[in-house]
Amino acid sequence: MKISLIINCFLIFLFFVSCTKKEIKKSVINEKSLDLQVFEAYKEGIDSLEGGDVLFAAKKFNEAEILFPQSEWAPKSALMAAYSYYIQDYYGDAIAELKRFKKVYPKHENLDYANYLLAICYYEQIIDEKKDLQSILFAKETFEFIINEYPNTEYSLDAEFKIDLINDLLASKEMYIGRYYVDKRKWIPAINRFKTVVDQYDTTIYVEEALHRLVEVYYILGLINESQKYANLLGYNYRSSQWYEMSYSVFNKKYAKSKIEKEKKKKSALRKLKSLLDFDE
Repeated sequence: MKISLIINCFLIFLFFVSCTKKEIKKSVINEKSLDLQVFEAYKEGIDSLEGGDVLFAAKKFNEAEILFPQSEWAPKSALMAAYSYYIQDYYGDAIAELKRFKKVYPKHENLDYANYLLAICYYEQIIDEKKDLQSILFAKETFEFIINEYPNTEYSLDAEFKIDLINDLLASKEMYIGRYYVDKRKWIPAINRFKTVVDQYDTTIYVEEALHRLVEVYYILGLINESQKYANLLGYNYRSSQWYEMSYSVFNKKYAKSKIEKEKKKKSALRKLKSLLDFDE
């Protein structure tokens, strides 16, 4: 009786051990199968991207990420989906994917690239500095973040270059509005715009003109000391500039008049020289 009981217990033990091994084996097979599916979806996305079907590529990359969110392919797939949208100029979709990537994978090794691509998506939407202010500001903010967070990288170097271009655009916008106010004889708003260029965008190509405009406007308002202050600043930093010469003319009317006379004489001399050279052989 005891022997029979022992044999039965042993058989039951063997049965459970066998079932456990089958479950482990089945689980391993399923995991491998899932990982293979993810890889195949990712590869299909790459092939579609190279073939030019970028929207289908983005779909396959999203599919790869959803299939196995814990795999190493998931964050790669998310980035590739964003890149697929970007090269098709679907900036809104690309930006949404990149923002989601930053939230889901906040410590990923390619986070620097994600931020750079996000900045580029904003930057490439800038068409007209007079209208696309939101894109300009978002691009500048993201490029500044890259410079601070990822210094001494190729992304940081390009970000510095892009910010210089963005500052030129912003300064251009301020000058455009400032000139408009001058035409409308709205002096105070004009002064504010030109001062913004001088104070915030002093490394741009527009700072010389902004200083000259301040000289002009203050002179018109009868604020000679203020006008002279900006003329001195312009002369100290940009003495060889045409804008300094124009500012000098504001205070020295005789100089302006003599310059006009000189220009007339030059043109007259050129006309005479041309008439002498234009002869029939």
